[in-house]
Amino acid sequence: MKKASVRKGALVRFWVVIAAIIAVFCATIGGLAGSIRQGLDLQGGTHIVMQAEDTEQNQVTQEAMTQVIGIMQKRINEMGLTEPIIQQEGANRIIIELPGEKDPQRAIETIGKTAVLEFKDEEGRTALTGEDLKDAKEQMDQGKNPVVALEFTDEGGDKFAALTEANIGRHIGIYLDGEMLTNPVVNEAITGGRAVITGQRTLDEAKDLAILLRSGALPVKMTVMEVRTVGPSLGQDSKDKSVMAFSIGLTLVVLFMLAVYRMAGFVADVALLVYVLILLGILYGLSATLTLPSIAGIILSIGMAVDANILIFERFKEEIKAGKILRLAVQAGFKRAFTTIFDANMTVIITSAILFFLGSGTVKGFAFTLGLGVAVSMFTAITVSRTLLMLLIDASWIHNPWWFGGKRGYDR
Repeated sequence: MKKASVRKGALVRFWVVIAAIIAVFCATIGGLAGSIRQGLDLQGGTHIVMQAEDTEQNQVTQEAMTQVIGIMQKRINEMGLTEPIIQQEGANRIIIELPGEKDPQRAIETIGKTAVLEFKDEEGRTALTGEDLKDAKEQMDQGKNPVVALEFTDEGGDKFAALTEANIGRHIGIYLDGEMLTNPVVNEAITGGRAVITGQRTLDEAKDLAILLRSGALPVKMTVMEVRTVGPSLGQDSKDKSVMAFSIGLTLVVLFMLAVYRMAGFVADVALLVYVLILLGILYGLSATLTLPSIAGIILSIGMAVDANILIFERFKEEIKAGKILRLAVQAGFKRAFTTIFDANMTVIITSAILFFLGSGTVKGFAFTLGLGVAVSMFTAITVSRTLLMLLIDASWIHNPWWFGGKRGYDR
């Protein structure tokens, strides 16, 4: 009676775990897949390539390119676009991808205006530009009020002192991209190359203004080299085909495992659901961007995800032929197949790493999802599949090895 109770408990635990995995998969797969950031080829949007030009005053250096990327990132965010992608290509080019942006001209004009920062008197005459500003930081003054502290270059400090001395009691407007940021009244001449802008309601507001001020001028001249727009219909078509390919690939793998390995294949299929959830969860957690090549890597990794299970099950069948009981055969199958599984998967991971570090942007996406998928598949095959199979065997519900991929007629 005690053994029967233990077996019944194991069987209940097995089906409870199976039901829980399937329920979680069905409840979360749609929202999880939809929440992962999508690239232009799936969502549609604008692709812009800009090139930095060397001039006598400003040389194109890595430091300058890094600064340009930072400035553009801040300006593009001001457009209200979600999840822009800005990355350097080569020594002097920058690729800008704006998912969801349908008007490339608007995007170009906004990016192009980032170099205009002006200090004007009431007559509208420009006395200083962004080139005269060295730094701007948000801080709290002695009265615990948020302010923006400005620091000018030596030449800019002299210009600002002359400007304030000539405009005591009058307004000085600070403009960025032609729009007024602030219009303070000058109380006295300001010397020393430093100034403070008051009137900000919160420290966050002061921080935003400081960011705008200190990122107002690009260090090098940027020229638009390429503009490409991916329409929403084309992006949706690519997305629909990717979803179909993913569904077909997953379905065929599931059916193949059921047909060849029966109950063991069913366990592998359930582990495959866990694999998909973990993989998508990691991609979401890393804020990865899905593109067509990266989806291709995921689809390919689905087929490779059951490779470990196939190696284990084939080894398991050999152990059954050698006369071992089901429990010992399963344990031996996992133990003896592990080295082969590890070696095979590591070669793929190493290849993916090489492609990721040496390849271009699209190749990087494919390599990353493929390598990540193989690593996750090792975990699910060795832990999830093993745990479910041992629960099934502990239940002593199925005795015939045929249900585990072996030959019919053997009952131990």
